[in-house]
Amino acid sequence: MISIQNRITAFVKLGAFLSQFSNEGIIKKDNIEYNEIFFDVFVHQIKLSQEKNSWFTKDNLLFALNSWTKTLNNKNLVNFTKNIDGTKISNKKVAIILAGNVPLVGFHDFLSVLISGHSVLVKQSSSDKHLLPFIAKYLEHVETGFKGKITFTEEKLSDFDAVIATGSNNTARYFEYYFKGKPNIIRKSRNSVAVLTGKETEEDFIKLSDDVFQYFGLGCRSVSKLYVPKGYNFDAFFTGMYAKKEIINNAKYANNYDYNKAVYLMSEFDLLENGFLMIKEDESYSSPIATVFYEYYDNEIDLKIKLYQDKEKIQCIVAKDFIENEVAFGQTQHPELTDFADGVNTLEFLSTI
Repeated sequence: MISIQNRITAFVKLGAFLSQFSNEGIIKKDNIEYNEIFFDVFVHQIKLSQEKNSWFTKDNLLFALNSWTKTLNNKNLVNFTKNIDGTKISNKKVAIILAGNVPLVGFHDFLSVLISGHSVLVKQSSSDKHLLPFIAKYLEHVETGFKGKITFTEEKLSDFDAVIATGSNNTARYFEYYFKGKPNIIRKSRNSVAVLTGKETEEDFIKLSDDVFQYFGLGCRSVSKLYVPKGYNFDAFFTGMYAKKEIINNAKYANNYDYNKAVYLMSEFDLLENGFLMIKEDESYSSPIATVFYEYYDNEIDLKIKLYQDKEKIQCIVAKDFIENEVAFGQTQHPELTDFADGVNTLEFLSTI
């Protein structure tokens, strides 16, 4: 049984290793454990991830890695695990089914299972299968107690005690049926919204462009819907979005932009667009790539009621002094360890199985 402190230390060492990979550059550092074995190979894994999934650009991969670098430090991990009973011997096998929409999107579940003292059985998405197995090997080197506690499979899941599964609303129905006999967390599709009041600054909108465009808007924490007051003028919004104009140089994004624009125009929908982003009035939360939906609201109280009623569909609400638990502009892709997906405390769940 690995002690809780040794588990924490292993992930802190992983954070130090990942610190060599950021948007500022890939820079090999001294005094990183097992760097001679892992550094060059990890550079290759990043290249393989880019080749396998064209949404996984080098910038997006390094952004994801750098985010975990900032998170995996001793202070954060001690705080994250403060309610774990270190004397409790628990070694259940927890299966995790991962989405592949953004790089390492399932790492939080992977971390939560291992740091709780359980073994993990990982079923990856074919869209994101290069980084996590390598990270697992690194953890097994810095903490040999992890050997035998991490398994990857491409087969049908079997021989496990609990499951955490993430997928679309359609796959969630299958998961709920298939895993009904096991303790489970089943995550469905969610989207994030921004509430604009007309009091936002230019800086707010530039920060909001990060929430809209990071990972090409493919994450559940990406803003795909705006709520705006009646008669709202979108000029300031588009001025802020202009900070990300270079995104149209990505061929896959540009193809999606052109396709969706053509569909909208043929359907004679009213659009506002700036050459790389379209906004369309629509009640749905989930917008296509290169599109953000918007909806007008009459008063703030009614909007707060609506957002509460739809809370099962919403991951983040971006706003400024509007609602409890709002996320500041520009911060959706910088969650804390305790910002659990769908608001379900994974560590509490893992302590009950």
